[in-house]
Amino acid sequence: MTPEVALLRVIHCLDRARESGFKTKAFARALDVVRSTDPAELERRVANDTLTDLDGIGSSTAQVIADAIEGRPSRYLADIEAKSQVEISDKARPYRDALRGDCHLHSTWSDGGAPIERMATTAMAIGHEYMVQTDHSARLTIAHGLNEERLNEQLDQIAAVNEAIADAGHEFRILSGMEVDILEDGSLDLSNEMLGRLDVVVASVHSKLRMEKQKMTERMLQAIASPHVDILGHCTGRMIGKRPPSDFDADYVFAACAQFNTAVEINCRPERLDPPRELLRLAVDYGCWFTIDSDAHATGQLEWQPLGCDRAADCDVPIDRILNTKPVDELLAWTRAAA
Repeated sequence: MTPEVALLRVIHCLDRARESGFKTKAFARALDVVRSTDPAELERRVANDTLTDLDGIGSSTAQVIADAIEGRPSRYLADIEAKSQVEISDKARPYRDALRGDCHLHSTWSDGGAPIERMATTAMAIGHEYMVQTDHSARLTIAHGLNEERLNEQLDQIAAVNEAIADAGHEFRILSGMEVDILEDGSLDLSNEMLGRLDVVVASVHSKLRMEKQKMTERMLQAIASPHVDILGHCTGRMIGKRPPSDFDADYVFAACAQFNTAVEINCRPERLDPPRELLRLAVDYGCWFTIDSDAHATGQLEWQPLGCDRAADCDVPIDRILNTKPVDELLAWTRAAA
């Protein structure tokens, strides 16, 4: 294991454990230093015990680097690997085993912390057959959302990365997508032409979450009825302990999802876990389709799907109604038929 690989793995585990503060930044800074420093110099500094003289290298990061260079198991890495494991109940295990991909995740193209290639490598490593690249649309400026020009550039990159993956002998595929903002009037933050080019479209409300109930319901219904929308993302917009769920008529919304074949996302982010259980059970009663998505913004967060699987099991979501248990060609046939 090289120092770069070791540091990347520590960062992965810290992200998996929801460590977004000083520790993650420290290891990210150390990674930058390692990448910009001659390997021979790193080896000399390990031998002379002067790694921490480099700006950006502290005692913990130095130990991980030294362990990698000298071929020792890293105690720090082993400890964070063990502590950051995402638990899953026995009842939820069949759901996780059935998942073939992830339909909602972000990269450095918007507000994610890893490039598409690294997200894909991680998705392959945890057993996925595909992932849907769903960076934010332009309206969400705080997340550096993509306008149409940047989305076109991203589609070219996805095609290039898919070609490289195939050339390497892997069957994994990156599907094109976007998490498109549902605007205040219910329209979507992307032209119909561009929406039609995407494999999978997740539509989410990110603004004016305290809108009056009837108006919010109408706003969501218009998006759900769009032939381009495949998945309704984190439907209540809640942030547990920080922001209450938005107010809408759930009966109308889930009846529309069932009618228009728009899947209800079971969002796995620990601060979202959206929809709440009572709404998830209602969506099951209406016969909706579902996805279980990590909404990952870093590689370690791709491993959060067990959190959604636990909720799906608790609420008796039928496994055969979960879209990302389908093989990639069946998923694409479903989204294209809906359009």
